[in-house]
Amino acid sequence: MNAVEIEQAISELAKAVFDAAEFPYQFLEAFGNKATTIKKLRAGSSNSSDVGGVLQRNNIHIKVAAPGQVTAALAELRSSPATTKAKAKFILATDGNQFEAEDLATGDVIACDFAKFPDHFGVFLPLAGISTVKQIRESSIDIRATSKLNRLYVELLKDNPDWGTEERRHDMNHFMARLIFCFFAEDTGIFNKTDVFTDTVEQMSERDASNTHEILATIFAAMNTHPDARRKDPLPRWADAFPYVNGGLFSGSTDTPRFSRHARSLFLHGGSLDWQKINPDIFGSMIQAVADDEERGALGMHYTSVPNILKVLNPLFLDDLREQLEAAGDNARKLLNLRNRMAKIRVFDPACGSGNFLVIAYKEMRSIEAEINQRRGEADRASDIPPTNFRGIELRDFAAEIARLALIIAEYQCDVLYRGQKEALADFLPLDAKNWITCGNALRLDWLSICPPTGTGVKVASDDLFETPLDQAEIDFENEGGETYICGNPPYLGNKLQSIEQKDDLRAIFDGKVVGWKSLDYVAGWLMKAAEYGLRTESASAFVTTNSLCQGQQVPILWPTIFKTGHVIEFAYTSFKWANLASHNAGVIVIVIGITTGSSGRKRLYSLDADGTVLEKISGNINPYLVDAPNLVVESKRKPPKGIAPMLFGNMPRDGGHLIVSHDVKNGESQADHVFQRYLRPFFGSEDFIQGKIRYCLWIEQGQYQDSLRSPIIAGRLEAVRKMRLESKAGSTRDFAKAPYRFVQIQGAARQSTLIIPRVSSERRPYLPVGLLDKNAVIADSAFALYDAPLWHLAMIASRLHLVWVAAVCGKLKTDYRYSNTLGWNTFPIPMLTEKNKVDLFDSASQILLAREHYYPETLGSMYDPDKFNSEYELLREAHDRNDETLERIYIGRKFKNDTERLEKLFALYAQGQEVSLNDSSANLRGAANEQS
Repeated sequence: MNAVEIEQAISELAKAVFDAAEFPYQFLEAFGNKATTIKKLRAGSSNSSDVGGVLQRNNIHIKVAAPGQVTAALAELRSSPATTKAKAKFILATDGNQFEAEDLATGDVIACDFAKFPDHFGVFLPLAGISTVKQIRESSIDIRATSKLNRLYVELLKDNPDWGTEERRHDMNHFMARLIFCFFAEDTGIFNKTDVFTDTVEQMSERDASNTHEILATIFAAMNTHPDARRKDPLPRWADAFPYVNGGLFSGSTDTPRFSRHARSLFLHGGSLDWQKINPDIFGSMIQAVADDEERGALGMHYTSVPNILKVLNPLFLDDLREQLEAAGDNARKLLNLRNRMAKIRVFDPACGSGNFLVIAYKEMRSIEAEINQRRGEADRASDIPPTNFRGIELRDFAAEIARLALIIAEYQCDVLYRGQKEALADFLPLDAKNWITCGNALRLDWLSICPPTGTGVKVASDDLFETPLDQAEIDFENEGGETYICGNPPYLGNKLQSIEQKDDLRAIFDGKVVGWKSLDYVAGWLMKAAEYGLRTESASAFVTTNSLCQGQQVPILWPTIFKTGHVIEFAYTSFKWANLASHNAGVIVIVIGITTGSSGRKRLYSLDADGTVLEKISGNINPYLVDAPNLVVESKRKPPKGIAPMLFGNMPRDGGHLIVSHDVKNGESQADHVFQRYLRPFFGSEDFIQGKIRYCLWIEQGQYQDSLRSPIIAGRLEAVRKMRLESKAGSTRDFAKAPYRFVQIQGAARQSTLIIPRVSSERRPYLPVGLLDKNAVIADSAFALYDAPLWHLAMIASRLHLVWVAAVCGKLKTDYRYSNTLGWNTFPIPMLTEKNKVDLFDSASQILLAREHYYPETLGSMYDPDKFNSEYELLREAHDRNDETLERIYIGRKFKNDTERLEKLFALYAQGQEVSLNDSSANLRGAANEQS
């Protein structure tokens, strides 16, 4: 269940007749607990409450109290030994009239009427596996509002199917934007009377909802009627109570969808919420999904936390503003200069969605401006920061409308906060009829026409905020001559997930400029457009992107072209999870990259430690792998360094599965076929090796072919291989139909032993799962192999050093490490090894293998499970620690402090190797020239 679905279930529970015996189970069911879980709790098999309640381990202890005894029941739950033993996160007591609960981790207490407990449901989202952030816990109203509007939207489309068509979808979205504004306005004093909008509709419309659409249309028309026009043509008295709003929000058609009785009820419930508490940055990012058929199933998952947004905005420009504020102190002239500078700043989000980056930027700047005004003794001064300097592009028209609305609401809330209700109201209406959010495809639009360089005017002007041409901005900037900051969280989309249209978007940007652009993630288009924008006017840009842009094959494709524009990486956040409100906190691994042409020389590299604390490192340079090292690109190499064993692909059967034999087949009736048994060899792919699965393959040399046919099992299988290959569309496969006994691609075989390295491995494992196999093992093409390599090679591959190198330069498949022999192994910087070094590494590799043997028959997947590795496999962890120290002492004479230091050393060595390689090449060229002369 997602957050909105949970809110709906909780709201229905609060309205239902209270059933003391059933409430604990109903409450847990509302948070997504399965019927089998509830059944076990009812039976008592998993309920260990010692106070006559319901206790769910690691979650919550609930007790239904006698009337008037709720506080005492909560105290009993708090002191219960079972609560502590079961590691409950929450305790909850209710008698159906009062409701009390406590978050045992924070000590936060909820005490309210039972009917009001859904207002606090966000606190309990961890019960559904949803890791909440502070903003959500404190503002469940945003999810509740989204839930109410979503249900109303769906109900209206059910009764008005034509409003869901392509032709009328914009009208429907515009109608929803009007409702949102009115709900907000009636609860914040913008309308003259609290709840006047909801109350008027309730009083004037029939209970069967037959004229609800007419009442709303009349109200909307009133808000688009100037006072002068009202004097000439009076409105109905009940409609005249609504002010003139203008701003395009209520202009044009007042056509309104028809309401059913149920839709009217949903409307009234939506209006009953306290919209004064709405956070435009939170609410906007969730409500945008209401109008999207594909996204509605994920409703409530689109919240982007303020701390994550500030990872982009703070180092981009807000930190600098705060530093200037601190430096100004109480100096009136310096404070005035800073205020004037801020008034000219333009913030541009070319993938703005519902405007959360723009809203947060605006609110943070207003906070700084308010402090300036306070220090200058001008606390009531009107803001010099115009919302119209916060520009955006958004593909979906409803999200674009919500972005404009969110900025309008944010402006009003800031005016109330910093100037007071009276001054805020005096300046708010009528709305300014300007459009500064453009609806269109950001990768096809000219950013310079939407956010023009200083001194360049915008060509098209319009007097309608919500009904303008949508392919470019329609107003000039206020306070010309300022700085431009580009930011946002564009769509990621790996190359295999892109539509034909999205491929065409990238083609328009990269074709003819960048070789291999088809392998780039979609988000790369925004980085390139920002770099090209920076060629025309001074700017700085920062985006949330997939970490794959700074890993593996995308680095040499994208970054040399970015650097050619004169941009450098000014700051970056290394990989972290960009979480949302999905159940179990599903998120994508991202980075933040800030680029600019006007570098300050003080480059900042941020990372998060295990407990989420932000670590900052001042760097001399940030390279495209997000390491403090020179701007180099690691290119694939065909061969490893001298003295290092080659790593080869595994073998590809291309056999339709007929050459592969399961453990059951080998040990079943086929045991009587001795010829069949003689030609079987152990077969290992990545999954077989990691998970301890046992498979075999038929391995037959050319000279053994005729002998093998004495086995009827082999003869039948080889005939099946022959037929499969003959039917293949690939000519290379058909050619091997005449040799059905052999694999199509045989890369190598061992005389003594084989080291196996899976091509894909979970990023959660602390080390890469390399292993030693005997000479009979056949390696599948899902793994790499080093044949007859000295064992000290295993020590290097199984090291933390090698893991961080592979993570940086090889890239990932989803969130798994994607190993590459040409990128990960052949480029791995290895210092000159003495014989003593090799003996030491041989010993440490042997200790790793012995430690694994100690835990036999545990699989590598189990032993390297990060949740168990440190606590359950201590001997293995100690063996790896010794191996890391042995290897790292060879590099720097001690253990590295952290992965950042490891990567910096590796890139420094790689850069030295490149210089040596270039010098050798130059010397060879000079020698050749001398020989020719």
